[in-house]
Amino acid sequence: MGFPSEHENWIRDHLKRRRGERLDALKRGHGYGNRLFIEQIWWPLAGHFHGLHPEYEVKDWRGRSYFVDFMWVVGAVRIIFEIMDFGSHGTDRTKYRRDLNRGLFLQAQDCSVYYISLDELKENPSFILSALRSILSPYLSADSGGKRMVTRCYSKIERDLMRAAIRHNRVIRPAEAARELELHTMTVIKYCRLLVDKGKFRAVARGVSGRVIYYEYVGSIQSPDLV
Repeated sequence: MGFPSEHENWIRDHLKRRRGERLDALKRGHGYGNRLFIEQIWWPLAGHFHGLHPEYEVKDWRGRSYFVDFMWVVGAVRIIFEIMDFGSHGTDRTKYRRDLNRGLFLQAQDCSVYYISLDELKENPSFILSALRSILSPYLSADSGGKRMVTRCYSKIERDLMRAAIRHNRVIRPAEAARELELHTMTVIKYCRLLVDKGKFRAVARGVSGRVIYYEYVGSIQSPDLV
């Protein structure tokens, strides 16, 4: 089926499963800008709606409910897309400040948040499509219509270590990683050695003793193994 029928089925399915404020939020919120994003960006990018939730309810830093435009859940990863219209977000300074605070808080909750300009979406969708294709390529590779393309062969700790290495210029120092990930140092060393055996890390030693001082991530930063 093509985009119109798939989109209709997707929205109908969410409408059937929602009640109360969640239902009202979907009816109110899935308007012109959100539909444009779905048609011009998401469908060409993914070709399916698996794991994508419109008007998804989250909590802000005050514990109050808030509906983001889209939440894409792929494995343990949560990615948020917000379509920003200057007229509704930029003229009210208090609302503008609150929107940015929400985004910052959500990123602190291990969500990736991407703000999409409605004007850019209307005038230059190819730029947004190209940028998101580069950003989301490892997740799109790992999830194709809801079916895993590869067998999971890395534990959560291993994936956390690989992502942490990427954040720190591909370098993992066990003591620092243990503090960041709230793990015991020996646990980090154990999993780093496993990643060496799997070809994802390289142990770097110094001095005549040959003591390993850090591990280097040697995989691709867009590998589906990171998801």
